[in-house]
Amino acid sequence: ASFTVSLRAVDNITVTIKPRPGVSPSCQIWVKTVIRFELKIKPGENVTFTFSCSTPEKYFIMEIQKNIDCVLGPCPFGEVHLYPPGLPRLNRTFIWDVKASTKAGLELKFSTPWLRQIEPGETCPDFISYNINSRIDTATVNIGTFCRNGSVSRVKLLGGVVMSLHLPWDSPLTTSGFNIANRASIKRLCIIESILKGESSITLMSPNYPLGFPEDELMTWQFVVPSNMRASVFFHNYSLSNCERKEERVEYYIPGSPSNPEVFKLSDSQPANIAGSFNLSLQGCDQDAQNPGVLRLLFQVIVQHPQVDENVTHLVDLSKERNMTVTIHFEGWPGRTPRMSDPMCLICKDPRSCDRVLTLASGAIYKISFLCKDLSRLRITAEKGISCVDPRWCQRKIYSLSVPKAITQLPIRLHMFIWKLSAPDLLNVEITSPSLKLQQHVPEQRCNTSYSYSIISATPVAELNVGVFCPGGAIEKIQMRNNITISLKTFGKGFLNESNHQDLKMSFVPHIKDECTFTVSPGPKAKLYLQTPNGPYGLPPYVSISWYISVPSKQVARLGFSKDRMGIACETGRAYVNIKEEAPGAEETVRREDELLPGPRNMYHDFWVNVSNCKPVDKKQLILQFWVNFTDKQIDLGVILAVVAGAGVLLAVGLTVCCVKKKKKKSQNPMVGVYNTNVNTRVPGKQGLFPKGRKNNESHVYAVIDDAMVYGHLLKESNGLVAPEVDVYRPFDGPTGSLPPSPPPFSFRKDIKRCSNTEEPPPVTDTDHDTYTFAHQKSDQSEDSGDKNEKNSGDKNEKNNGDMSMSLLENKEEEGLAE
Repeated sequence: ASFTVSLRAVDNITVTIKPRPGVSPSCQIWVKTVIRFELKIKPGENVTFTFSCSTPEKYFIMEIQKNIDCVLGPCPFGEVHLYPPGLPRLNRTFIWDVKASTKAGLELKFSTPWLRQIEPGETCPDFISYNINSRIDTATVNIGTFCRNGSVSRVKLLGGVVMSLHLPWDSPLTTSGFNIANRASIKRLCIIESILKGESSITLMSPNYPLGFPEDELMTWQFVVPSNMRASVFFHNYSLSNCERKEERVEYYIPGSPSNPEVFKLSDSQPANIAGSFNLSLQGCDQDAQNPGVLRLLFQVIVQHPQVDENVTHLVDLSKERNMTVTIHFEGWPGRTPRMSDPMCLICKDPRSCDRVLTLASGAIYKISFLCKDLSRLRITAEKGISCVDPRWCQRKIYSLSVPKAITQLPIRLHMFIWKLSAPDLLNVEITSPSLKLQQHVPEQRCNTSYSYSIISATPVAELNVGVFCPGGAIEKIQMRNNITISLKTFGKGFLNESNHQDLKMSFVPHIKDECTFTVSPGPKAKLYLQTPNGPYGLPPYVSISWYISVPSKQVARLGFSKDRMGIACETGRAYVNIKEEAPGAEETVRREDELLPGPRNMYHDFWVNVSNCKPVDKKQLILQFWVNFTDKQIDLGVILAVVAGAGVLLAVGLTVCCVKKKKKKSQNPMVGVYNTNVNTRVPGKQGLFPKGRKNNESHVYAVIDDAMVYGHLLKESNGLVAPEVDVYRPFDGPTGSLPPSPPPFSFRKDIKRCSNTEEPPPVTDTDHDTYTFAHQKSDQSEDSGDKNEKNSGDKNEKNNGDMSMSLLENKEEEGLAE
């Protein structure tokens, strides 16, 4: 098809058809027999042309520019038409360049549904957009880009105007949608009028956004709001320039205000809950020529009905609190920025000072109100700091880690309460929960309460995530080094009812040995799952963790590990698991990272579990979990029979001795006994029992050689990087009930050689007097399969010793009968 464009000279219109940017020129323009890739039709020309393709909209765009001079000639007030007709269906831009005097500004009035300002780069839904520029002398200022269907009804500009309308090739629009209303001196860059009807939200930007507001300029937004509605202003994005003179600010003119204009900094909370219409002006400053900076502003105006409870105030008394802040915010803060379409929830410190986020500081009393239809969208996050200045006074004080009633009584859900605990160098932090106790959240034992505690131990270099805990478990006490952060997080609405029963306490205690120590006091017949901290990332290198687990009376604790090995390989040092039962003569079980972990075993007394990490070869860290199951003690029938048999033997011996004494009384007169300290009262043994003497027999040699008794010369082959502090690994022998078992030093690099029953035991040096010591093994304790040979040897030795004792007793009875 051919097109004919006829332009009158009086209209001062130019039509330009040019290639679409970024598209290869696969289509041409034919003007008679001439091929062109661009066509420009000037005022007064009449041109007929065709395209060499059937879809020219893919390859060409069109600009229609009309120049209007309102300085030298009459200004064409009224509706602006789309002219000329009969243009080809291409993506087209209509441009109206209107020249005007700076003493007489121009007013553009838009037809309904008015305009909506958009950010640079944003696209209108129907691809129809308006761009408004103000021209003062040779300078051009971009007032903004707008889509249809908005609230902007009029724009007044100082000086000339360059108005652009972008239409897609298939747009059915036949009118420009605006008219030039009149000329009026406004003495500022521009005035934008916005009419808001009903509940709505609009976003506006300063001219030249985001490049920068012109230096020392002034502009105004006029907001027309129904008298029965309330408007609130929120600054979402702004920056300031470097001022040499004056100060950048915003000014509000609010009808009925006693202090018009009300002046605010851009960093202030802007007025809210404004009744009726108001004006907002932005004032620039004289900028530094060397470093001008950028003044820009993007803000939101929200209009809503007055809330039913806007006059209801809530008292928040923080006058007795110290080092605490309370923040009331919308759901998802601070990670999520609220969308413009989200229902508005405002928190007000006074009727005119409202915001989406409000922070209250301790030491004051606040009266707050809410402009929100649904308070369930609001949350509270609080933070409190506790530090120790005087260690002598701190150690005598117990701090309560509970949420203050000033927070729980608000009709808003508590999202998180954070305690930041700072201990001095010589002190550590102890967390206790005497009545509720704590349960560690692990996959096998998940928390299902309305709140939980997340505990993190932090240093300036690294941090240790101790774990997540909830009330209702068996952990009574946690001692930690470094600074501690405890975060209480709520789930659901149940916390309001359970908040009255909080019993978490904190105190400063003397320096502890391990990074973290747990004290576990379970109830009867409980089953616990405990795990090393910092899951799922693993225990950091060279960190030691201990658990002290009390076993209730008449109960037996069965201890087991969730896997067979630690699952790591050490680059430096060794990783150890130590188990030590608090009972006289109890053995300490030690396993390294290259050994199998102990199998399930019964513990009849309070015991320690200590886990010490090395520096692993790869990034895989140590994660270890164990369980403890508590059951009632079972009485062994064999023990009862042995006790009864022993009682019978003792009764028989007693009757025999009694008969002998009665016989002696009848045959002899009673004698008077005198105590003589110089007489040796020891019963002489028969020479036939030990004819070789102590040095020549092996009665004093131990039948069982414990790993811990191996002499240090067996470790000389060690190739560790650090020399061991002692020449042999020794078992834990410190005071029971207060300290965990000492982990082996990290300097040990090779396996400690173990003595078996086939090796010659090391000689035992003689002493001044002949006393015999036998290491008896408890019959009710489980033993490893690797120690069966040693146990059999010990049992055999005990039997021989028992035979010797019975021989001595028989000899003594024979001497008594002979007398």
